[in-house]
Amino acid sequence: MSERSVSRQKRGKRWYTVLAPEQFDREELGETVAEEPDQVLGRTIETTLGELGGDAGANNTKLTFKITDVGSDSAYTEFVQHELTRDYLRSLVRRGASKVDASITVLTQDDYRLQVQPVAFTTKKADRSQEAAIRRVMIDLVKEAGTERTFEQFVDSVIEGRLSSAIYGEAKTIYPLRRVEIKKLSLRARPSEVAAEEEAAVDVDESDVAVDE
Repeated sequence: MSERSVSRQKRGKRWYTVLAPEQFDREELGETVAEEPDQVLGRTIETTLGELGGDAGANNTKLTFKITDVGSDSAYTEFVQHELTRDYLRSLVRRGASKVDASITVLTQDDYRLQVQPVAFTTKKADRSQEAAIRRVMIDLVKEAGTERTFEQFVDSVIEGRLSSAIYGEAKTIYPLRRVEIKKLSLRARPSEVAAEEEAAVDVDESDVAVDE
């Protein structure tokens, strides 16, 4: 028995290998330690897309996973957030050009609620109407992607750059663009949570209805 195993037993704690979801090929994300399996649930672990895929060029993308299930020596996660680093976003800003942001809440085909924040960088300074038109393209395409894709498909489209490319292709007809990125994607509610919120909203609405006697 190794010294590490003995020291673990003496402490009464167990180490769990944290694994990415199947969507990310169950790649190892790291290790976490706890006395009881339940203590592991809900913990989050952050990595970069570069570390996960072995591509140093993708280290400007941070991924966050949350532990939702625990086995004998493994902890299983779900994807909860994709975010570009501040340094990378700052490197895209240019003087005399516009940066157009949007924050959009979407419901995927399988009822996951997501918060999506695209950003577009123009080649030169756009006027307000052009910025508004670019923002409208962002909102429309993100919402359309939500209705057409499952949670996993939507996440893939962001990580692989397909959604930002679609926005770029349409918005560049409004004003010349240098780049479009999805700077942040966050999981806000799972299908069970969305259903519970909708049920609660219906109950409240019914109780507010006045009945004439």
